Amino acid sequence: MTAPVPAKILRHFLIGLLLACLLPLTAAAQEPAPDPLLRQALKDAFADSDSFDDRFDAEVWLTDMSGRTARYVDDELERIEILRTLHAEARRVELPPSLLMGLMHTESLFDRFAVSVVGAQGLMQIMPFWKKEIGREQDNLMNIQTNIRYGSTILKHYLERSKGNLTEALARYNGSYGKTWYPEKVFKNQKRYME
Repeated sequence: MTAPVPAKILRHFLIGLLLACLLPLTAAAQEPAPDPLLRQALKDAFADSDSFDDRFDAEVWLTDMSGRTARYVDDELERIEILRTLHAEARRVELPPSLLMGLMHTESLFDRFAVSVVGAQGLMQIMPFWKKEIGREQDNLMNIQTNIRYGSTILKHYLERSKGNLTEALARYNGSYGKTWYPEKVFKNQKRYME
């Protein structure tokens, strides 16, 4: 029969064992291992950002805006996809990316699954009737590219209809034509994303 281990020795042994187990966890928490898929996706995003003048501009803008929107979109890959798409669409419709970001911030806080009380959907809060209007009822308004394509095209249309008056175009976009509270909110949020 063996003698019982004194409580003091047992306690020191358990504390040492616990510390030995926690030490690797603490080191891992301080410096997370890089995710190779995320690293490649970011490289691809920077390399394949044809709406930018060059790769350096893409990297600077995407990194800056990713940091500014991280609190709204946790998933880094989704955040980069939103930003790349937004930048490309802004360039396509000849509007500043900061304006589309201000609108998106106002409409959904960058939540691609947002649905309003009146049924508007996605990042730019598109009303589903637009799908029927253009004969594309199969479109998924929660899809990042689809939603941003609709939203930027609709805003550009209203801007042309308003003869370049952005305040009026934003009010039309929101369905608050004749009022300025909504455009003022978008302009305020746009300032968050100005370079």
